[in-house]
Amino acid sequence: MNKTFKIYAVIFIIVMTILALLEVNKKETLNWRKNFDIHEKSPFGLFVFNNEAGNLFKNNLKKIETTPYEYYSQHQKGIHNIIVIENEIDGQSWKKILDQISAGSEAMLMVSRMPKEISDSIGYYDSEISFEEENVLKLTDRKYQNDFIKLDKFPSGRGFSFIKPGVEILGKTVEKRNTDQANFIKVKFGKGTIYAHTEPLFLTNYYLLKPGNIKYAQDVFSYLPDKETLWFVKSNTKTSQFFMRFILANPALKYAWWILLGGLVLFIFFNAKRKQRIVPITEPLRNTSLDFVKSIGNLYLQEGDFHDMMSKKAQYFLNKVRLDLLIDTQNLDEDFAKKLQLKTGKSMEMINEAINLIKKAQDPYASVIKEDLARINKLLDDIFK
Repeated sequence: MNKTFKIYAVIFIIVMTILALLEVNKKETLNWRKNFDIHEKSPFGLFVFNNEAGNLFKNNLKKIETTPYEYYSQHQKGIHNIIVIENEIDGQSWKKILDQISAGSEAMLMVSRMPKEISDSIGYYDSEISFEEENVLKLTDRKYQNDFIKLDKFPSGRGFSFIKPGVEILGKTVEKRNTDQANFIKVKFGKGTIYAHTEPLFLTNYYLLKPGNIKYAQDVFSYLPDKETLWFVKSNTKTSQFFMRFILANPALKYAWWILLGGLVLFIFFNAKRKQRIVPITEPLRNTSLDFVKSIGNLYLQEGDFHDMMSKKAQYFLNKVRLDLLIDTQNLDEDFAKKLQLKTGKSMEMINEAINLIKKAQDPYASVIKEDLARINKLLDDIFK
């Protein structure tokens, strides 16, 4: 283990120790979000109501975690009770619920914001009726006049701004500086009945655990008849099947898990960096064509075979004339010289001299010296410039 790794290890241990001390000494904060989750023990969850609901409905309660549309499409039900507590339900599911109510079922809808399409068909509008920090919910029936509940934490202040004639008002929001506003009504719909309450907050853990508040909840649900009751809960409240759910559900274990993962990432990063092999430098392949030409040239010069070199130069020149200038090179006569002069634009003296040297190169018995090779090489190169 090298020195650098030891330094990183010590830094990592110190950071983990500091984070652990901060986590141990951290004060637990409450989640005041209005989640209405049956598994949540936070102030505005429905954990307490979920545990007591069986006794409240005499074990006739059945929780449904699918949407009303899916449930009623697969099940044929007789007359029954329906409960919806602050659940986001799609339009088709609301229509299914209204169909069941119209056929004779009764529904307790505890929704602070009813979809406009549904409230229009029922005959009421809900809106903000109170902006006070505290509200008192009270029932209008005289036998329940002593049963009320005080909302001292984040009341929604929702109520009914319009109710069609013939609707019975069962509960109101009472304020010190304002007149009472309706928040709980009874509406006949077809053969059935709708009980609509715009402040479901009283069913959360924070309020049900306060002494005396549970009596108000019992009074509200007493309006439903004693028969099978379907409670449509949020579909996302199913227990997670993820294998890490226990660790992630506990803040201390969750932070320890993320710190462990972070430490592993740092270890892999620094360790891999230190042990990375040196990549060798690969030189690109050299172009040896020029070296080859030089070697061949030197070989000819050393051999001193000027006649052979002159013959090859003449042969290469005539081949280029045939391909590039399209001139027949079979007869190196006056006609050939004129055509070559016209297409290259060189002087006739240069053309004739070059032709004479080419003929000399083609003559196997001609005597060729070094100066002849140099001269033909210069002339033939100049002709094609």
